[in-house]
Amino acid sequence: MTMVGTHPVLGGRPEGLTAISLGDDEFDTRSRLVVVGNGMAGARFVEEVLERGGGEQFRITVFGDEPHGNYNRIMLSPVLAGEEHEDDIVLNSHDWYADNGVSLRAGVRADRIDTAAKLVYAADGTATPYDHLVLATGSYSFVPPMKGVRADDGGLLPGVYGFRTIDETRAMLAATGSCRRAVVMGGGLLGLEAARALQGHGLQVELVHAAPYLMNVQLDAEAGAILKKSVESLGIAVHLDVFATEVIGGDRVRGVGLADGRQLEADLLVVAAGVRPNTDIGVRSGLEVERGIVVDDQLRTDDPDIYAIGECAQHRGEVYGLVAPAWEHAVVLADVLTGTDPTAEYHGSRTATKLKVAGVDVAVMGINTPERDDDEFLVISEPKRGVHLSVVIRDDKLVGATLLGDTRKVAFLTQAFDRGAPLPEERIRLLVDLSDGAEEVGVAEMPADSQVCNCNGVSKGDICGAVAGGCGSVGEVMDRTRAGKGCGSCKSLVKQIVEWAADGELVEDPSASWYVPGIPMAKPELMAAIREQDLRSVSAVFAALAPGGQDDAKSKMGLTSLLKMLWGHDVIPEKDGEFINDRVHANIQRDGTFSVVPQMKGGVTTPAQLRKIADVAEKYEVPMVKITGGQRIDLLGVRKEDLPAMWDDLGMPSGYAYGKSFRTVKTCVGSDFCRFGLGDSTQLGIDLETRFQGIESPAKMKLAVVGCPRNCAEAYVKDVGVVAIGNGRWEVYVGGAAGASVRKGDLLATVSSTEEVLTLTGRFMQYYRENANWLERTYDFVPRLGLEKIQQVLLEDSEGIVADLDEGIQRSIDAYTDPWGQDAKEPATAGQFRPSLPLIALPKVPVR
Repeated sequence: MTMVGTHPVLGGRPEGLTAISLGDDEFDTRSRLVVVGNGMAGARFVEEVLERGGGEQFRITVFGDEPHGNYNRIMLSPVLAGEEHEDDIVLNSHDWYADNGVSLRAGVRADRIDTAAKLVYAADGTATPYDHLVLATGSYSFVPPMKGVRADDGGLLPGVYGFRTIDETRAMLAATGSCRRAVVMGGGLLGLEAARALQGHGLQVELVHAAPYLMNVQLDAEAGAILKKSVESLGIAVHLDVFATEVIGGDRVRGVGLADGRQLEADLLVVAAGVRPNTDIGVRSGLEVERGIVVDDQLRTDDPDIYAIGECAQHRGEVYGLVAPAWEHAVVLADVLTGTDPTAEYHGSRTATKLKVAGVDVAVMGINTPERDDDEFLVISEPKRGVHLSVVIRDDKLVGATLLGDTRKVAFLTQAFDRGAPLPEERIRLLVDLSDGAEEVGVAEMPADSQVCNCNGVSKGDICGAVAGGCGSVGEVMDRTRAGKGCGSCKSLVKQIVEWAADGELVEDPSASWYVPGIPMAKPELMAAIREQDLRSVSAVFAALAPGGQDDAKSKMGLTSLLKMLWGHDVIPEKDGEFINDRVHANIQRDGTFSVVPQMKGGVTTPAQLRKIADVAEKYEVPMVKITGGQRIDLLGVRKEDLPAMWDDLGMPSGYAYGKSFRTVKTCVGSDFCRFGLGDSTQLGIDLETRFQGIESPAKMKLAVVGCPRNCAEAYVKDVGVVAIGNGRWEVYVGGAAGASVRKGDLLATVSSTEEVLTLTGRFMQYYRENANWLERTYDFVPRLGLEKIQQVLLEDSEGIVADLDEGIQRSIDAYTDPWGQDAKEPATAGQFRPSLPLIALPKVPVR
């Protein structure tokens, strides 16, 4: 970009205004294409232009209000929730613009247009000439008129946040560490996502919505009422049909006043009350503006050289607040301006969206209620299950569908909606199965024009074409077509289609074998590098092994576990590499309090222990004391700031109910008391728990020992289960599961003594620790490797590693220290036990 004193194109200009050219070559004959807006519409348009060879036709300049490159605004909610890192949602970095010859003026606001001189005036005092101008200014967060919502300088009062940009998301994330109570204004998609995300950070959240039911734009009243129950079941208070009229506090937010006179305590307020098209530049420049900047079928405004796309554009009376129409705009306009298809036109969008709102699956397409007398309307509503399903049919075509709480039917319904395919005569079949009246539509039977990715308008044919064009992996297909790059809800279907299209020739994505996403190494290679380079902290691993030495938030927990397994005593701990549960040695609950579970080996306790637990429960006003499924006592509802003192008063070791680690050993009463007992399961359970307590692993491990095959302690469905079969012999089972899916463990071996049980159990655990993927449970690990291979390795020493496995597990056993036995009054960090959690008053459960 060259700053010039005069320019023949500009002629005279206001004094003090700097003119800039759009390239280093003053004699560049390419047309000047200026894009105002670097959001998802503007950046996508530039991509489409470049894909059509537009870099040879145009000198491209992009203005962006934000100082960043282009990022996926849809994914801000997962970033706020801590499920994604902001680095992972970047679509086009600053380097991308430079590499493609695009001049990005990040952080520079375009103020107005001189349509006669064809100049864009910017807030930094520059004027930029254009031949073609595209407005992609998007929307802004609407802040309703409320008393006290703004500070004296006109900005939002401290503690008040919009939820539209990465900077606002960063600010909210920073605030969660010091705030206790949040109010979210707006019961639409964004408000619900913000409420759920903030609750996940331990805040008590209340949601205020002016309409009579939630998501009133997408849902009908009945579905909205069911969604309200689902949201409230999560512990989020919902206030409907009421306006927030005042922000209380003066210097910062301390509460929110409602129109009915109620006041809600809050130290954080999120305004998610909808968005408005950002049309100011159009208004100031004399363009035709109604709800949005008015455009024709080629996205042209009433000025023939100015176009508008995305959320700021109004086409045939419609303003879309979704990304899919914005990207359809980008495709049409790129075709027009590059000459790829000068006759291309945009005729409106059929919107279909599948998403997860506050943990609830929702899919909506078209209209949600009948609009004509002869429209067919079919509804299945199950409020107790949180399910509401409906379809609207017109002239034998699906014109609308709403799926709440159960989206299994969305694949066929989306096809029917997009293609106008014939529907079954028995309309009920649309909602009770995935069929079209005959058989379920599989990937092979899907027509080529079936839309797979609604965000990016990618069809099955597009995906198959990418495979035929040389894309050999799912990742390459997603990069080529952008399928799955929007909200991500279609990724599983994309994978199925790619696998079908590749017909066995699919190449596995390299990253699929990486142990953690931030380090491009499989687990064995990663472990070898850590040992070889003597890397003993997470930050040291990133510095040495990550591309560019960059940290990756999603990798830290897995690396922490791996380092503890490798180094034992000698690991250098870093608290930001641990889950909240591991940082405070307790299990965070839905309302932001914690669960404390003292160790009771084998489920055995004493009157003295019970007396102490009862005293502590009364002292700290524990709302609930519960016997767990693992035969221990759980103290639920403990305040974060009370944890150190409670540990001190209990004087008992941790039961590890919170960690990715060895958890507990469940036992039956065994041979001492049970008339069927064939072995002392209770003592063996105690011995196992004593030996392996607290050992880190890729995922949690639950064990059980039973004194006979009657299986009273459910040993057959544990990660490791031990069964007495008489004459001192024991069967050892591995890879069992008893959760949402049930899997009987595989018989690893039959041994002749409790000593052999201890040895074989430790050997299996260490082999699992060294070879399992991060968060892979044993019930996935064992089938993946195969029982026969595991038996050969552990029983026959086929790989010559048995001695190393025994040594490795012993090293971890020797490194064990009870976290509750450490001096909890000296926290690892200043905020480790800082009182930052709201408390929902839970009823005390009486003992009957």
